[in-house]
Amino acid sequence: MTFLVELTERAGRDLGRIYRRINAENSRQARDWFNELEVVVFSLDQNPSRGAITPEDETLRQLLFGKKRNVYRIIYSIDERRQIVTVRHIRHGAQDDAFKPETNG
Repeated sequence: MTFLVELTERAGRDLGRIYRRINAENSRQARDWFNELEVVVFSLDQNPSRGAITPEDETLRQLLFGKKRNVYRIIYSIDERRQIVTVRHIRHGAQDDAFKPETNG
């Protein structure tokens, strides 16, 4: 069964920030890494339940992407009835709280 993968505005902004932070525009290696991240995000269309339940909220799941100091958490929810995966947030694993309010800037 194939699910539709949607990104929240926040997740879309997260991807943009990651792209800029790793300087993917000017580095082939960074661009390749970023492209792999996007592939993993959209691979949630197949078997989205493979991600672990998050420690913060049992209604959310996470996939980890990256190695060592550069691990990112792809945090998402699944609507089984509508067959939709909603990617809510993509954050560096070292960040303290996945769900703290955003600030402008």
